Amino acid sequence: MAKRIRGSTRPGHRPRLQRPPQHPADAAPRRPGGLTREEETRAAEIEAAILAEERAAQQATRRTRDRDRSTETTGSRGRDLAPLSVRAADEYAYVRRDVIRIVRVGGSLLAILAVLYILIDVAHVIRLT
Repeated sequence: MAKRIRGSTRPGHRPRLQRPPQHPADAAPRRPGGLTREEETRAAEIEAAILAEERAAQQATRRTRDRDRSTETTGSRGRDLAPLSVRAADEYAYVRRDVIRIVRVGGSLLAILAVLYILIDVAHVIRLT
């Protein structure tokens, strides 16, 4: 195996082109510190807009939190004074709805099964060979 030397090219490969860095001709002149004045003013505008949005979001969060606290304090007192049966009826109303749906679907399946039994085994309307 041949030893490689830095900077040498292998057969079939071209050496890298040495290009000067490209600067757009119409761009504003850059200061040694980095940004132009226009870029600094644009960055300041964007930062102000972001800060305003953050403040609005924080205020909305605070309002929601305060509203939740006020409903918790007023709602929990009346709820704690109610008997257990009233609280259970409020909290488990969805269970009642689900049980009614289950009974309705199960009853309809049993009715369909009964009709099929009568048609197939009793009346012999449908013949299975």
